[in-house]
Amino acid sequence: MPKDRTDLDNHNQIPPTYVPARNTIFLSYALAWAEVLCVFDIFIGVNATDYSGYPDCRGEFITAFEKTANLATAAAVQRKGRYHIHTPIINMTKAEIILTGTELGVDYSLTHSCYDPDQQGRSCGRCDSCKLRLKGFAEAGLKDPIEYRITNNE
Repeated sequence: MPKDRTDLDNHNQIPPTYVPARNTIFLSYALAWAEVLCVFDIFIGVNATDYSGYPDCRGEFITAFEKTANLATAAAVQRKGRYHIHTPIINMTKAEIILTGTELGVDYSLTHSCYDPDQQGRSCGRCDSCKLRLKGFAEAGLKDPIEYRITNNE
């Protein structure tokens, strides 16, 4: 797992933490379940700002998947409804996401972002995800409530 990278804002490269087709898989399962339940709104928390670089976090991917969903399901083909993929945080900064979560009562001490936690579950504070999380909390003017292996988590 890469640590201490300084080029987190480089949107021209796919990050080394990329998981092939991850959101395609998540959306495929969500679509199958939505069709079983006869619901046509699917929500996913992809985010394309504050360093992403993941191909399946882009708006154009979501648009393409939505089109596929409406071509690939019996419910849509039979005109029972039209699937819509909602991405409420796609253009929010990490700070905006954290502030919105705080307003909604999210207990961030129960959340976790680290790619490489220790055996006690403490975040490393050095991987890309930790650095972005810490940056988001700092820009939001809040202290991250989780425990990190590093001592300076502000």
